[in-house]
Amino acid sequence: MTLPDAYGDDADEIAPEPVVEPEVSKRSRGVALGLSFFGGIFGLHRFYVDKPKSAVAMILTLGGLGIWYLYDLVLIAAGEFRDAEDLPVRNWGVAGITYPTIERGLGRAEQRVAVLEEELDGLRQQFNDLAERVDFAERMLAQQRSLEPGSKSRPSLPAPDSRTP
Repeated sequence: MTLPDAYGDDADEIAPEPVVEPEVSKRSRGVALGLSFFGGIFGLHRFYVDKPKSAVAMILTLGGLGIWYLYDLVLIAAGEFRDAEDLPVRNWGVAGITYPTIERGLGRAEQRVAVLEEELDGLRQQFNDLAERVDFAERMLAQQRSLEPGSKSRPSLPAPDSRTP
């Protein structure tokens, strides 16, 4: 069997099945763990995952006298705690949360910063051009003065020597 035969037309007939990732909650596991650790006996993590009835029960029993609190803490740390839609809370980061007013404000601010940076670059270029023109004009005036008859020639400094002792 040659290499082209092994990777030939048969590969087109067998299409790999798409990988379906399990559905997980949009809630953050890190936030739930923090709420559980610091306010678990009051059911703060259960309010966070939209389970208010069991959260009130945790408040009334002070986290099941600590047992329910510890059980939930272990479940959250292991990634097996579930939200109100029975989806596991597994993502550590806070994802999917958008604040449109802040994003619009940042977008405008970023645009304004970009415009100001462009203007600053333009001003720097103009300044450099003017500095070159002034330098050129000074050299031309110095050359003109040295060529005028009767002008006192100033002692010129020797040109910098590329050799160093």
